[in-house]
Amino acid sequence: MQKIPNILSGFRLLLAPIFLYLFIQDQIFWRAISLVIFFIAAATDFIDGYIARRFNAESDFGVFLDPLADKFLTFAGFICLPFLDPSQFPLWAILLIVVRDVAITALRIFANRKGVIMQTRYMAKVKTAIQMMYLYIALIFGLLMLFRGRFGEMIQIILDSNVFYTGLMLVMIITLYSGIEYIVVNRALFSSQFKKS
Repeated sequence: MQKIPNILSGFRLLLAPIFLYLFIQDQIFWRAISLVIFFIAAATDFIDGYIARRFNAESDFGVFLDPLADKFLTFAGFICLPFLDPSQFPLWAILLIVVRDVAITALRIFANRKGVIMQTRYMAKVKTAIQMMYLYIALIFGLLMLFRGRFGEMIQIILDSNVFYTGLMLVMIITLYSGIEYIVVNRALFSSQFKKS
């Protein structure tokens, strides 16, 4: 039981590139399969966390691997969005989201190696929930885009409304804000650790 959470995190890590490769195929079958893979991978995040808490199966390696697997899956989701419509999902906004998450993850790894724990902020949890909600909706829409013969008019109305662009801007702002909040709240921690280095 002790190893199951890490196995699930490793499984999520492997599923992320598979999802990305299948999703960018312009075929309904493969894109649908990619969404199933994405949802299974997302479910393992809940399951490994539950097992780790319920059976006290947390480990130092798991503390490192679990958020890394989460980031890989989230990055895979965001990176495939510009393939759908670069005007709705501009690459520069995606890159800002990814860079922010990479930077904060790197800081967390640095803190863990120093034997200290970064304070997790409520806004960071809100950010993650909003990111995943936006991704679920955008990815499902990406599948529907392949049904233009049946849903063409509805799809065009949604694209013309720029709702996904507006939503991405909101996700980006919340993501950047939560990153700044992390740095501000933990600035004393990092300044003291750098002085020791």
